[in-house]
Order: sequence, then C-alpha cells, then structure tokens
Amino acid sequence: MAAELQVGWGRGPEGQRKADLGNGSYRNPIMPGDHPDPSILKDGDDYYMTFSSFDAYPGLVIWHSRDLINWEPITAALQRNIGSVWAPELIKHEGRYYLYIPTRQKNQGLQGRGSIYVIWADDIRGPWSDPIDLHNPRIDPGHAVGEDGRRYLFLSGGDRVQLSDDGLSIVGEMQHIYDGWEYPEEWDVEAFAQEGPKITRHGRYFYMILAEGGTAGPATGHMVVCARSESIHGPWENAPHNPIVRTQSPKEAWWSRGHATLVEGPTGQWYMVYHGYENGYYTLGRQALLEAIEWTDDGWFRVTGADIAAPLPMPVTGQAVAHGLALSDDFRRSKMGIQWAFYDPQPTIDGTERFHYDNNALVIGGAGTSPADCSPLTCVCGDRAYRFEVEVEVSPGATGGVLLFYSRRLYVGLGFNADQLLMHRYGTERLMPMPAHLDGRHLFMRVTNRDHIVTIHTSADGKTWHKFGTQMEVSGYHHNVAFDFLSLRPGLYAAGTGEVRFQNFHYEAIAA
Repeated sequence: MAAELQVGWGRGPEGQRKADLGNGSYRNPIMPGDHPDPSILKDGDDYYMTFSSFDAYPGLVIWHSRDLINWEPITAALQRNIGSVWAPELIKHEGRYYLYIPTRQKNQGLQGRGSIYVIWADDIRGPWSDPIDLHNPRIDPGHAVGEDGRRYLFLSGGDRVQLSDDGLSIVGEMQHIYDGWEYPEEWDVEAFAQEGPKITRHGRYFYMILAEGGTAGPATGHMVVCARSESIHGPWENAPHNPIVRTQSPKEAWWSRGHATLVEGPTGQWYMVYHGYENGYYTLGRQALLEAIEWTDDGWFRVTGADIAAPLPMPVTGQAVAHGLALSDDFRRSKMGIQWAFYDPQPTIDGTERFHYDNNALVIGGAGTSPADCSPLTCVCGDRAYRFEVEVEVSPGATGGVLLFYSRRLYVGLGFNADQLLMHRYGTERLMPMPAHLDGRHLFMRVTNRDHIVTIHTSADGKTWHKFGTQMEVSGYHHNVAFDFLSLRPGLYAAGTGEVRFQNFHYEAIAA
C-alpha cells in the first residue's frame, strides 16, 4: 500500500486523505468526496452531520464527531426508497431527532415531482421511523422554532410553512417571506437559485443563511449570503457585507462554495460548514468544508479571512473519534448503508431480498441487463487517485463486474459472463471476446483511477495480472456534463437472471 500520497493531508484507513493533520491543525475538506448540502447538529458535546444522498439506498448516513474534524459513520437513517434525496435537515427538538427530507422523482430534474418527508427517532442511532409525506413539493427545508414557540420550515425560493407541534405535518398555507440578495449582474453564475435556508438564533436575532448563484455551473457562481430579523416573522434585513463566502476566481482551490450552516464549536468559536468542488476534481462531487467565523460588534458575522486551502487550527484537540472507515471489505459483516448503497434500487426481486452474505462473500441477485438498469452497488471515496480489486464469480445467466459509476447514463468499467467480456464506456456496452487466460465464470478484477485515466486489469488467480486493452478518460463524468448532482464512485454490478458473488474487496489510495 502506498504510504504518503498527496502532501498536506493526514492519512486515514488505507491511505485515504483526512482533515486532521495530527499536529493541532486540519486541512479542508473535513469530509473528502461526495458529501453535499451538509446539515449539522450540535447536541451537547456531540456533533452529528448528514448530507444529500440522492439516489443511494440505504441513504442519509449520519456521521458523529466530537471536534468537527474527525467523523465516524453511525447509521443510515433512510431505508426505504422515496425518491432522489436533496438537501435534508437534521435537527433535535424537545429530546427527539428529526430529518426533513426533500425528494425528487428520478430523471425529472429540478422541476420533477417530489415531496418533503420527515422521519424521526428517539435515539440518533435509530431505529428511525418510516417516512411521513408532508405533501409539500419544495426543496431545501430549514427548521426553525420562532419566538412564538411554533415550528416552521423555511424553503427554497424565500418561502416558509408552519409545522404542527409534533413536527410531523404541515399546518397553514405557504408564505413568501424573503426575496433574496441581489448580486451584481456582471458576476458569472449559474442562476439566481435562492436555496438552502438555514436558521440560527444568536443573541437577539434570527439569522437566515442561504445559497445563491446555482450549485454548479461557473466556479464563481455558488455563494453564501445572510439576512437577519428580530422576529421569525420578519422583516429580513440583508447583511451589508454579502456575500459571506464566494469563490472569486477559477484559480482558487475550491469552487462553487455554498449551502452553509452555522455551528458553535467545542470551545465557543463559531464555524460555517458548507460544500464546494475541488479545483480539477469535479468527479469527486461536492466536498464538506469548514471555515471559522467571527461575530462583529454590530451583530453580524463574517469569515476570518483565513486561507481555507491551507492548514488551519483545530477547533479542539483530544476529543476525536476514529475518523472514517476502511473501504476494503472482506464481507464478514454487513456495511450496507454505512459504506455501500444501491443506486436507485428496487427493494426486492421476486419477493426476496436482492443481496445476502454467504461465507465471507456478498452475493447480489442480477437485475436488468446492464449497469444502466441493474442498480449497481457503490461507495463514496474522496481520494484524487485510488485503486480497488475484487474477486468476482458469476452464476449461469448472470453478468457481473466492476465500475466507476456516475449515473445510469454515464459509467465506465468491465463485466463478464460465461461467454464474453463487456466493456462499459460512456455509459454504453461493447461485447468483446473472452481472453484466453479467463474461464468466463470466475476472475479477479482491478480498477485504477489516476489523473482521471481509468485502467483495468484482470487475473485468473489474483497474482498474474493482464492489462485490459482500453483505457478510459473520465474527467468529464460530473454534474456540469451529465446533471444529477452526483460523483464518480467505485461500483460492483450484477445483471441478468443469476447471481454474482463478490469477495475480498480491497481499496487503497495511490499517488496522484
């Protein structure tokens, strides 16, 4: 395994980069890889955070921290497929935890049908309730409790709706309460896209922190803005120094920075957590960033001006949990939800569960005919360059293999069945003859992604490797090309009518 890989980051399991540098400082991202739309909750000395999981199920992984830098996954709160999950809100109210979950139906984009759901739990680790449909089609809910004691959801587009006292239904009509902040017309942005309202009460004011400028598009588009009011009912006054955060130039290390939430750190210092794209690595998705703020004498807040791409002081030392998890998997125990998730899955095949574990193997029942319609199994990785290997055995009628998967429209990889190889490139399939060293039932497969170039090797015994003749360039496998707000992820797939058996999945970060 490679040792030190990219200079300037700490190293977690298998060489994965982590924020904690081990010397009293950290370096962004605090959550490498695809962790968009962070929703963070301070609960005593503990912090919990979750992110948009979009089409991945189980979804809404909840992460736990004691220092805002080191995070461990503790559960996947959403077990039932209710649609593509966008920008959830994790809160605690009167001793109970709630997740407000906006959804969109697959392949219908920004204007697609959807609704906001809520799930709840008395213990953050679960069990979580079944989803309850609030029958509201908006996105980006931000929960608030007003000075009147009532509960509200603030929504995209400057609207707001009141919740019932138990938070499990909507009462009253939608109200428009805020028009947003107008940025200069000459700025390069994707769209106005007023979204992601998060409410923090501090001192005498309610602060509404929002995103504008569009999630992707130009690197300079997405931004953080703020407005405040002495009442939850307004009027809302825009910050005189908006935007609070914005990428000024494509030369910066982090692009499209926005969708922020304020949080008080362990020692009383305040921070913003938000997401951004890494310059040159759109394929990793939107990664979670942490930046210190300071409150000003006039009751506003501003960033401290520190370089978020440089090492920064840890919020606190000595409070860390074990960060992340090893992505290598011997399949001795289930990591479903915590690491693995199916893309847009159907829950059953002929009334039975699609996957099971058998003698240190993950067995997945085939579905569909290709990665486009078989719901591949994927995991998030946050390294600029990496390699993974897995042992694959297909039963009669099945096709299985390895992928780098973005969406059903865009993926690369290699699969095989009893008769032939299948090359997957650009989201299409090409049949190829079976090499002489393979028997069509069982083989070892290796995928390397370095400099956005994907190289695949196969082996009959896991020792002698043969390079597949086609290498694939994947720098364009991201949202600005193919929509869907996703990331390029290591994946396994099983198509057809039989089963595919996976063993000894090994992942490692490598030098970029």
